[in-house]
Amino acid sequence: MASDPDRELRIALDAMGGDHAPRAQVEAAAEISRTSSIRVVLVGDPERIAAELGRVDHRRGRIDVVPARQVVGMAEKPRQALDEKPDASILVASRALADGTADALVSAGSTGAVVLATARHVPLIEGVRRAALAAVYPTRKRATSADRFARLLDVGATVRCTAEQLLFFAYMGHAYASRISRVDRPAIGLLNMGEEETKGDEVLIAAHQLMKRDPRLNFVGNIEGNQLPSGVADVIVCEGLIGNIVLKMAEGVFETARNIGEYAFKTKLRWKLGLGLLSSGLEQLKTLTDYGEYGGAPLLGLQKIVIKAHGRSGPTTLVNAVKVAAKAVRGGVSDEIRRSVEEFSARGAMT
Repeated sequence: MASDPDRELRIALDAMGGDHAPRAQVEAAAEISRTSSIRVVLVGDPERIAAELGRVDHRRGRIDVVPARQVVGMAEKPRQALDEKPDASILVASRALADGTADALVSAGSTGAVVLATARHVPLIEGVRRAALAAVYPTRKRATSADRFARLLDVGATVRCTAEQLLFFAYMGHAYASRISRVDRPAIGLLNMGEEETKGDEVLIAAHQLMKRDPRLNFVGNIEGNQLPSGVADVIVCEGLIGNIVLKMAEGVFETARNIGEYAFKTKLRWKLGLGLLSSGLEQLKTLTDYGEYGGAPLLGLQKIVIKAHGRSGPTTLVNAVKVAAKAVRGGVSDEIRRSVEEFSARGAMT
């Protein structure tokens, strides 16, 4: 059920997570306070946050600060760090989400820490055993949707999966694409090393059979890596290890193209002319592959909305992530996933 559109939303923003914290988070909160009705709850070192707020124009009454004096670093072992740092910003933010102080949470911190911290305080939707990070990636025009982005899940929350967990990722991806992209019956694909049903290990073969036998899923079969950008599916399901590799490779596509272009520019005049002709295309490629354009990846399967932003996120990316979180809350995404999982599970029990 979608939330009351007139209700003030409070989005917790982990002010200490990410490469540019807390400056980027504070600048993002300041912009949101000036340009939207969203109330940002900055969670982190109050002195550092206050110092950064003193630098930027903001509406004081639209930003709250919740103290958290410890930080989980990107290089730390997440579980050990969370055990040793009970006042870590991501843990405090997760508690704020769980107790209703915040309606959603955004963090650019360590993926492992975000997943584990939220798991400690925010329950999974009943029937869901593992959460999944659902990133977007660009595709060719798809027959099923006007959206030029498809969903890839999981991209890092659950490194290794069982066949049943992959099936539930398909359910969650179906619900998310239905709600956010407005696709009536999203095409679901399973990322594998070949199109044949017998490809992959025992888990992938079993997952293929589970999805194929479920008539409520619009399952289009195994998808190979070279088919990802072709637009053959709205949702691609995979283990977190594989999805994370695919996502980071996509992020590097523009960097590689740009580096090659810079080399060509320095080398020959005719290449300089060619690069000039390609420049608009490269800018479009940058827009499509830039994580800053779409904010972050939702952590699906939890009863509350959590958005994992990229560790290198700047203010613009974090503004987008907060807006995505607010849209997901207002759109009742978690409730939609819960209903879908209940419906799939109940019908599955009767078949």
